Amino acid sequence: AIKKARPCAILSVFKPNSDINHTITMMRNVVRSLGCKRLALFSQRSLSTAVNEKVIIDHHSNSTSSHKPGFNSEEIHRLPNDVHKRNALYSSEDERSMGGITASVRHDWSKEEIAEIYKLPFGELMYRASTVHRMYWDPSEVQQCTLLSIKTGGCTEDCGYCSQSVRYKTFVKPTPTMKVQEVLEAARRAKEAGSTRFCMGAAWRELGNKKNAFNHILEMVRGVNGMGLEVCCTLGMLNADQAKQLKEAGLTAYNHNLDTSPEHYP
Repeated sequence: AIKKARPCAILSVFKPNSDINHTITMMRNVVRSLGCKRLALFSQRSLSTAVNEKVIIDHHSNSTSSHKPGFNSEEIHRLPNDVHKRNALYSSEDERSMGGITASVRHDWSKEEIAEIYKLPFGELMYRASTVHRMYWDPSEVQQCTLLSIKTGGCTEDCGYCSQSVRYKTFVKPTPTMKVQEVLEAARRAKEAGSTRFCMGAAWRELGNKKNAFNHILEMVRGVNGMGLEVCCTLGMLNADQAKQLKEAGLTAYNHNLDTSPEHYP
C-alpha cells in the first residue's frame, strides 16, 4: 500500500563541527516555516562515503588529449556511444527482466500505455526507470553532453518557468540565431572538452515557416554529426517533413517539453 506523502524538510549541514546552538535554531526555523513533521539531515562527511570512485565518464580521446592517471582505455569496455548502434545490439531480443520488471527496446507505444506510465506514483516511476536503465546500461557510465542556446529569448510562449518568454520581465536579452560557423566552433570546443553529445536549443514556439533558419540548422546538424558527436535539438513544434529532414541530416534525438500541469495549463 502507498502511504500518503508527509511534508519533510532536508537540511544540509555543510559544517558538522559548527556551533550546535546555531544549528538547532536553524532546524527549528525550517520546521516551523514549512510545517514539516520530519527533518532529514546530511553532511558532506556522511555523503563522502557514498561516492563511487569508479564512475566512468564518457569522453573522446584524441592525439591532443591525455588519459586520466590510473585509467587504461583498453581495460574499459564500453557499449557503442551512438544510440542507434546500441539499440541494434538488442534487435534480436524480445525482452529483458530484472527485479520483477520486464522491458524491451520498442518504438510502438500506444497512448494508453504512455498514460499508464504518466500516472504512476513518482517513487514507482523512479524504481522502474532505474531498473530498466540497469538492464541495458552500465550504471557507472556518465555521458558528458554540451547544450548550446543557438537562439536566446524573445519566445512568444507563456511557459511559467521560462525566463526566455516575452510575456515576463527578465534579464534575458533576446538575440538572433547564431551563425553556422559559430555553432560548429562551439561543438569543436565541446568535443575537445570531453563531450560526446551536442544539443542545440532555440527559444521559439515552433519552426513554422522559418525556412532560412531551418536550412542553417540542418547545416549545423550535418556539421556536428560529421565530428563524430551525437546531435540533439530542441526547436519547438515540427511538422513531419521537418522531422524527416533533421533525421536525414544526422540528428540523434529530439527534445520537446510537454507542459501538462493542470494548475498552470488547465
